[in-house]
Amino acid sequence: MTSDAGITAQGRAAMTRGSSIRTTAAAVDPMHAPRRRLFLWFVLPALLLYVVFFILPTIATIWISFHKWPGAGPMEYVGLRNYEILYYDPVFISSFMNTLKIIFIVGGATFLISFALTMALREMAGRKVVRSVIFFPNILSAVVISILWGFLFQANGLVNSMLAGIGITSPPAWLNESNLFNVIMIGLVWVSTGFYTTILMAGIDRIPADLYEEAELAGANPLQRFWYVTLPLMWEIVAMAAVLWTISSIKIFEFIYAFAGGAGYLPSTKVWNTALYSYAEAFASPGTPRYGPAAASAFVMLVLVAVLVWLIRRATRREALQF
Repeated sequence: MTSDAGITAQGRAAMTRGSSIRTTAAAVDPMHAPRRRLFLWFVLPALLLYVVFFILPTIATIWISFHKWPGAGPMEYVGLRNYEILYYDPVFISSFMNTLKIIFIVGGATFLISFALTMALREMAGRKVVRSVIFFPNILSAVVISILWGFLFQANGLVNSMLAGIGITSPPAWLNESNLFNVIMIGLVWVSTGFYTTILMAGIDRIPADLYEEAELAGANPLQRFWYVTLPLMWEIVAMAAVLWTISSIKIFEFIYAFAGGAGYLPSTKVWNTALYSYAEAFASPGTPRYGPAAASAFVMLVLVAVLVWLIRRATRREALQF
């Protein structure tokens, strides 16, 4: 009994000390109740904007995708009919494949060139000036860039003139329908490279120079220094850039519309991506607007992006390195 009483007394003393410590910690915790309430007030506007401009439109899009609706008047519930329309629509399949090409082919080329430029500019004098120059296309409107791209690739444009200067007198018909999407992808690589090079250079600037010196003294060549020093230390930035590209690539619209389309006319369906498909179904169809297939297309792409982002986060999950 004495032993039990002693243990109980000791336990009570420990509980009292623990309670005192928790009370003291709560008193000095910057997120205790008053400040937590203040924090919530600061977060509330952003949360409201997120709900109003993302959550509610997403719910509305999903709801519309199960209905036949011309944009006004009552909706007619059709279940999965709109998704069936997409499955059997060759234009949507072509648009979906073009979107995948943009995500993977354009994205892969953009990151390869961005990495190459990053490593080339790392020790170059005046790299900040060069960084500003390659970032310049991102400052201009996508419509302006697309018009410039059209001038470059027209029959008597700069590209064909340069090819003629090196003896190629019969260049491809760049603006022909069969080549048009390839030219668009090249343009998207050119437009995007500066932005992602800037992100990667910001990450590489954080890496201490002595790590590269030690690797060089150990006999590592440039490729080995990149693989064993640069990439591991900026892995989180690479993952973030990949997520940014995945999200932004499905929203590409203005460049394709302005480059391949006419004055008020849609481009050829061979160069459509899913953004153009949704726009055409909802706002530019020759007959009655079809908001149902447009919403279904948008929701399919939302699911695709969510899956790809999840896969990217899983594939790039690494333990953070301290340096």
